[in-house]
Amino acid sequence: RIPISVSTALLRDGRGRTIGGVETFRDLSLVEELRKELEGRFELGDMVSRSASMRRLFEILPQVAASDSTVLIQGETGTGKEVLAHAVHRLSPRHDMPFIAINCAALTETILESEMFGHVKGAFTGADADKRGLFEEADGGSIFLDEIGDMSPITQAKLLRVLQNGEIRPVGSSTTKRVDVRVIAATNRDLVEAVSSNKFREDLYFRLNVIQIRI
Repeated sequence: RIPISVSTALLRDGRGRTIGGVETFRDLSLVEELRKELEGRFELGDMVSRSASMRRLFEILPQVAASDSTVLIQGETGTGKEVLAHAVHRLSPRHDMPFIAINCAALTETILESEMFGHVKGAFTGADADKRGLFEEADGGSIFLDEIGDMSPITQAKLLRVLQNGEIRPVGSSTTKRVDVRVIAATNRDLVEAVSSNKFREDLYFRLNVIQIRI
């Protein structure tokens, strides 16, 4: 969005009759930037900050969003990682497609796998019908995997296959499905330390850590 001012005026002939009009649009982007600098705050989507480090983040975010690479957002709980993920999606070419978020720490391993990849009827007790997973729901758009550092090793392996091949396999199915999804992951854990202590797969870490943002 570009801030503008609009001025309009009627054109009249010698007898005072309206014969047309003129409309002038002025780009106020520079004025708006100066105003924000004077106020000492910077804004991007739903994010507002007075921090110089956040301003640098806001400046690079459009380039991050334009890329289709996987993004890893790291930061403490409550720093706005999901809000930032939303901003990346809204600024990206995928902005008209779905944005799906899931908290990997809030679900058990079996439920998380079913939520992410879906399941077929009879895959487990209570699976009374086929169910589309969130990766399939997000096809063409973005999926936000929050607290990815809490994901179990088995689910990590299955997520790695999605990142490598762009394919998902619903729980209980013998066939795979192609999906086109941009993955944005977030964690408050130190994944480098988790890799060194064998709690997080090194190959998955490198797949996720294409673009890293610290907030």
